Amino acid sequence: MESRVLSRATTFGALPCHRKPSPRENAAVSFFSARPIGAVSEGGNLIWGRQLRPGLLLEASPLKREILRPCLAAASSPTEGNDSAGDAKVAPLGFFDKYPAILTGFFFFMWYFLNVIFNIMNKKIYNYFPYPYFVSVVHLGVGVVYCLISWAVGLPKRAPIDSNLLKLLIPVAVCHALGHVTSNVSFAAVAVSFTHTIKALEPFFNASASQFILGQSIPLSLWLSLAPVVLGVSMASLTELSFNWTGFISAMISNISFTYRSIYSKKAMTDMDSTNLYAYISIIALLVCIPPALIVEGPQLIKYGFNDAIAKVGLVKFVSDLFWVGLFYHLYNQLATNTLERVAPLTHAVGNVLKRVFVIGFSILVFGNKISTQTGIGTAIAIAGVAIYSYIKAKIEEEKRQGKAA
Repeated sequence: MESRVLSRATTFGALPCHRKPSPRENAAVSFFSARPIGAVSEGGNLIWGRQLRPGLLLEASPLKREILRPCLAAASSPTEGNDSAGDAKVAPLGFFDKYPAILTGFFFFMWYFLNVIFNIMNKKIYNYFPYPYFVSVVHLGVGVVYCLISWAVGLPKRAPIDSNLLKLLIPVAVCHALGHVTSNVSFAAVAVSFTHTIKALEPFFNASASQFILGQSIPLSLWLSLAPVVLGVSMASLTELSFNWTGFISAMISNISFTYRSIYSKKAMTDMDSTNLYAYISIIALLVCIPPALIVEGPQLIKYGFNDAIAKVGLVKFVSDLFWVGLFYHLYNQLATNTLERVAPLTHAVGNVLKRVFVIGFSILVFGNKISTQTGIGTAIAIAGVAIYSYIKAKIEEEKRQGKAA
């Protein structure tokens, strides 16, 4: 990308000017043009996540303006007849610079794929080791080790953290820890498909928080599109064969927790990249999850929990299952955080619901979960509501973009 910026200054130097600039002046122009300033709303070229103002090259000293402006005029003149103007070209944009939606789509795909694998492995562990608090700690612990190793080798380089950013991350991490533990409690108590059906209500909670907490105006059409989601989840819950209140309430608490996590994470991303952000969140969340796990499940684990699991599947499989499920958990959440960095919280919530279509389908195939006709219809209605919501949301955003362009 740096070469792209410098090539623009070099191009100007090759065009006909009123006078030939000295080598020192050329060097000053090239160096000045590479300075990345400007906000996203000001337009220009993306350089290392920042942008250059279109008039950046003309903000130099009067000497530089004298050099560059005649060159710009010569470059734009159709009657000049100089072939050098046509030969000099700016370096082409990269593929993902031209089509950023493809890269975002790849993030969504990997997020979905890793999440499906995680959910299947996670439920298989609960079938012989029903201790969700401890398993939640393992998920976060493996992720923290992964982050520490990544920092040690410099991939990525650890971002510094101060007290102000720590204050922003603590509520995010607490919400993350609470949502993660309650999700696992629900997964252990009921079928995976039912937990994800309940968690399909997340856009409703997200929209409520956006309007009543952040003060963002949510159009009536979006609220109406969420009605089928609520109706479908209600229908599915009434006839779910694996229904119990522990699983239902835990999934609802998880919805609220992850809604706040998404909103606060979006605020915290202004000062740190998403990879480092999620690493710090994982470390803090792990510290939050350890005490409840020791208090709630510690005595049972020591007495017979570990011994029963090892007797059923063996020590090697038990340890390897916990390691792999923790690794997939961290990777899919890392991809989800990277995706959140690219989209708005509501869009992220919608993508989260569409992901559940894949998880529900694969969990039914893998575990052979039996669902009633009404549960199937309710789930379908909920997903259809999400599709309508997504369409209306995209249409509103497109109209806003067109209005700003006009």
